[in-house]
Amino acid sequence: MSYQSESQFRPIARRVLEERYLRRDPDGRVVETPDELFRRVARGVAAAEARYGGTEAVSRQTEVFYKAMASLQFLPNSPTLMNADLPIGQLAACFVIPVPDDMSGIMEAVKSMALIHQTGGGTGFSFSRLRPRGDQVRSTGRVASGPVGFMRIFDTTTEVVKQGGRRRGANMGILNVDHPDVLDFIRAKAEQGILTNFNLSVAVTDAFMEKVERGEDYPLINPRTGKEWGRLNARKVFDEICRYARDTGDPGLVFLDAIERANPTPELGRLEATNPCGEQPLLPFESCNLGSINLAKLVKNRDLDWAELDRLVRLGVSFLDDCIDQSHYPLAQITAITRANRKIGLGIMGLADMFIELGIAYDSPEALELAEKIMTRIQDQAVRQSEILAAERGPFPNFYFSRYHQEGRPPRRNATVTTIAPTGTISLIAGASSGIEPLFALAYRRRTLEGEEFDEVHPLFLQKLAEFGLSKEEWLPRLRETGRVRHILELPEGLRRLFPTTFEVSVEYQVKMQAAFQRHVENAVSKTINLAPEATADDVAEAYLLAWRLGLKGITVYRYGSRPGQVLSIAPERVEVSQEFTEECRQCSV
Repeated sequence: MSYQSESQFRPIARRVLEERYLRRDPDGRVVETPDELFRRVARGVAAAEARYGGTEAVSRQTEVFYKAMASLQFLPNSPTLMNADLPIGQLAACFVIPVPDDMSGIMEAVKSMALIHQTGGGTGFSFSRLRPRGDQVRSTGRVASGPVGFMRIFDTTTEVVKQGGRRRGANMGILNVDHPDVLDFIRAKAEQGILTNFNLSVAVTDAFMEKVERGEDYPLINPRTGKEWGRLNARKVFDEICRYARDTGDPGLVFLDAIERANPTPELGRLEATNPCGEQPLLPFESCNLGSINLAKLVKNRDLDWAELDRLVRLGVSFLDDCIDQSHYPLAQITAITRANRKIGLGIMGLADMFIELGIAYDSPEALELAEKIMTRIQDQAVRQSEILAAERGPFPNFYFSRYHQEGRPPRRNATVTTIAPTGTISLIAGASSGIEPLFALAYRRRTLEGEEFDEVHPLFLQKLAEFGLSKEEWLPRLRETGRVRHILELPEGLRRLFPTTFEVSVEYQVKMQAAFQRHVENAVSKTINLAPEATADDVAEAYLLAWRLGLKGITVYRYGSRPGQVLSIAPERVEVSQEFTEECRQCSV
């Protein structure tokens, strides 16, 4: 019996399922329904249970996993939906590949990236080991191209691979702030069409940020020699970062010390890079499986069903742990360290929708308080379930090299358990708001890559109109003019306050919402801090400084209108959403 009928998906969701996820025959015809997709994924992931509980456990978990997905209460990252129980079998979304300072190693990293992209994964790189532009290359007697020059090879390769034809390549490029080429890196995407398959972040330390506040100079270090290359003023470099972030959306910041303080296995190495949207710091060659609980499905009688949340957390941890056993990784190094650390990242989507159903404004103290309460509960339950799995199946093999063991904590199955991902495509399938983001608009026209267009109005707005006894025929034309309602003073204040769109939520509240989750997330939090068109570099600076002070592991901003062909755009008389893809955080694989 089907648990979720195809007719219950919005037209845009059905279209995305067909484009991205449903199986096709050799002639390109869709040969799978959404219900069959969920059954395939449940069957493929639950097959791992045969190692621990036999055929009865497989049958039981297959049904449990299927119902959670078919009811749209829980969905895993895109590669799992695409590849589970199929020959390709690669289920992870997030990868980090090291880039050494030699030509052979660089090209090997390019090859590794291409293999990962073919299977639907996204890749992150630190280019901080590469010698600076103009430095000596003894083997040839020439001078080095520098990190930005080599990044163009990665970018071009990504463009060619096109991830098996179903998704664009996605990369994160990171450079330490003390690298001699840091200014070139900051300015790398100022020219249109350069590094289009990369998100960029500058890796900064607490010491650097303190020098920013004091306006002091800091040394640049040649990674080849370890010697000082020159000096720059920290405040001027920070101002340059903020100016280009305002103008182009890049670079963001990665806070290295905050990331390292949470490193579960410091004896194995430092965390130097993240996946494309920044929510998953990883060691070289590590990968991670992500999944998200749809909070909007858990509201009952204007309250959150906490018992159901607990159940879904336990289910999600078991599902993602099974994914590690079932995944076929493209490189032996990835298989080895992934199964030695068994990192997973359980998170949420539908936060903005949940607030609306509970009668809470996204930009209110009550929302921040509830967000923190929810994530505290998820984190506690996830750790508890990981400990239960460790008792049944054994801890992750590197547990005894971890800080958990050193701190005397119980064995656990997974080195990390929680992550907040952007949930782009999966939230679209689930009909939920993306990740922890506020709503972009309440009425809009969405355009797919194929040019097909869909007019959409947020269903909760229609529901609330009816609850307030208002006619949609009267108010939808007004709504479609701008896609928002807070400025329409003729509407009841109680209605208007429930529907802030992204530019109506202050930057401070957006950063504070990210921080509310980060305090109880073991990995990191993906959120784009959206800025109005008139935002200044000083506004970016305030966001970046607040993010550092609140202990975030990274931050990204995007000023509306700063990029041609941007993902979301507002036109006169209508809001247009171009699927370039909306379902991804600029470029991502979850």
